[in-house]
Amino acid sequence: MVSHHSDAAADNPGFCDIEDREKEPVEGGGGGGGGDSSGSEGKGSRGTWKHAAFHVATTIATPAAYAPLPFAVASLGWPLGVCSLVGATLATWYSSLLIASLWGWNGKKQTTYRDLAGSIYGSGGYWSIAFFQQVASLGNNIAIQIAAGTGLKAVYKYYHSDGTLTLQHFIILFGILELFLSQLPNIHSLRWVNALCTLSTIGFAGKKIDRESVSYSLQGSSSLKMFTAFNALGIIAFSFGDAMLPEIQSTMREPAKKNMYKGVSTAYGIIVMTYWQLAFCGYWAFGNAVQPYIVASLTTPEWTTVMANLFAVIQISGCFQIYCRPTYAYFEERMLSNKTTSSLPIRNHIIRLLFTSIYMALITLIAAAMPFFGDFVAICGAIGFTPLDFVFPVLAYMKAGKAPRDTKIRYSLMILNLAIATWFSVVAVLGCIGAVKFIVDDVKTYKFFHDM
Repeated sequence: MVSHHSDAAADNPGFCDIEDREKEPVEGGGGGGGGDSSGSEGKGSRGTWKHAAFHVATTIATPAAYAPLPFAVASLGWPLGVCSLVGATLATWYSSLLIASLWGWNGKKQTTYRDLAGSIYGSGGYWSIAFFQQVASLGNNIAIQIAAGTGLKAVYKYYHSDGTLTLQHFIILFGILELFLSQLPNIHSLRWVNALCTLSTIGFAGKKIDRESVSYSLQGSSSLKMFTAFNALGIIAFSFGDAMLPEIQSTMREPAKKNMYKGVSTAYGIIVMTYWQLAFCGYWAFGNAVQPYIVASLTTPEWTTVMANLFAVIQISGCFQIYCRPTYAYFEERMLSNKTTSSLPIRNHIIRLLFTSIYMALITLIAAAMPFFGDFVAICGAIGFTPLDFVFPVLAYMKAGKAPRDTKIRYSLMILNLAIATWFSVVAVLGCIGAVKFIVDDVKTYKFFHDM
């Protein structure tokens, strides 16, 4: 699967050499096999590196992703937990820069992840990435619906302890909000929503936690510790899921690469500040008693729980939109022709409202019916996010012939890239094994539409 195009390698010195490459013209193309995605995201791009940072930070740092991190570290213990989290942070930052470096790698714009894969691996790459994106998108948004409903219900119960509204009511309420936001035309139009969400990420992680006597020893039998560790590796991999980098980059003004490099690095600065603080302080505060959703571990003061839940819901609302965009784009490409767009704009809005309503109804129904869906979503994360965020970027970079000319650096990068692809493929498998084990344990008490 990994090969080098010698001609391309001669013309492309590497992702660090961006000045000359940014000045080269980038042509349009067509087709699912690797040309330009001629959708609205690629036209009139106006985004700056700040917008890229908002989008990337919001896409990755969702409460559904970072709230379980203290539990993941607790499942691994201090040494392995710290090493795993730091390693995953560095690996995804590096792979995100590789994806950004592939912008216009063959002289054509690939404005979606699937078009980028198609340009490098052909139709097989296009449809593989389309599948992984849909799995990641659907799984992530179902988890977001459940987390948002849980957060809203917690706030409601704080003010109305005897209230009769259930988790399902709040999941539906959040679904209505997302249906409204789904009418915004593209990712760039969400920039102020995501700016607010990024600030909410910082606010969520910034609350102090009361700490009493805690224990840091790993609990359970040897086999239970093993499966729990497998599941924790899957949680950490899922926590860095970002299946939308080319779509975000397509909204950047030129020089798109330089703006994306700066935006990605800024976003990871925010992620380090929030992820590491929350993961390590959460484990330090609660030890092995920390809950899978960290907010559930907060009891006093009560206002802290309320604020954490509110920050989580605000932050989640932007991420949901980022991840539903590939599905919307898929339907738009097939349902809205250029002729229709120019002659009947109101029909386009009606069609968009129709398929976004169907999508939101499906996601809301699944989330409301199965609020224990976390274990299943973990499998979706392992299957969807690991190939998109760890495996594909490093292999695509080599396949596209983007390695530097210097032999030593080229072979060092090849070893690093293969090591990342191999290790995180193993993590995906282990994460699935751990999740399946807990599904088997949980299915005995499973109920549809249960009010958690």
